[in-house]
This record gives sequence, structure tokens and C-alpha cells, in this order.
Amino acid sequence: MDLLTWIVVGIVAGFLAKAVVPGEGPGGVLGDLVVGIVGAVMGGWIMHAVGEPGLTGGISIWSIVVAFVGAVVFLILLRALTSRRSTY
Repeated sequence: MDLLTWIVVGIVAGFLAKAVVPGEGPGGVLGDLVVGIVGAVMGGWIMHAVGEPGLTGGISIWSIVVAFVGAVVFLILLRALTSRRSTY
């Protein structure tokens, strides 16, 4: 059941992060899932670093917020590292 919880939280957080961060990211539900899960891990790490609890053991608003924050940070970093700049 924990895997299903991570998938649901990941999809929700990835979808919300892609809606907030401008630009093109990984596509589709699978892209949302990957962004959300990586974001959940990053969000848990960020929250732990500032002394707050990370993800809770289930689907909750706090888990989605933590995963969302991490997914936004992940998308910003991903777009900064993969941006294509012209050399004209």
C-alpha cells in the first residue's frame, strides 16, 4: 500500500508543480509521476534539513505539500540544467 501512496502523491505533486513552473518538462502522467516522486524525495530532504518533518505515512495534505515543494525545486533545477541557449 505504501507504493500506491507514493504513486498517488507523486502524480498529484508532479501535476501541480508542472502547472506552477513555466516551461516544458517531461510529458504525460509518467513524467508527472517521476517529477513528483523525485520531488517527494527532495522535499523530504529539504524539510529534514530545516528541522521539519518530511513525508508522513500516508496520503495527507502535508505529504502533498512537501512533495510539491520538492517537485518545484526539482523542475527549476532540471530546466536550468537542460535549457538550450543559442550561441548566435
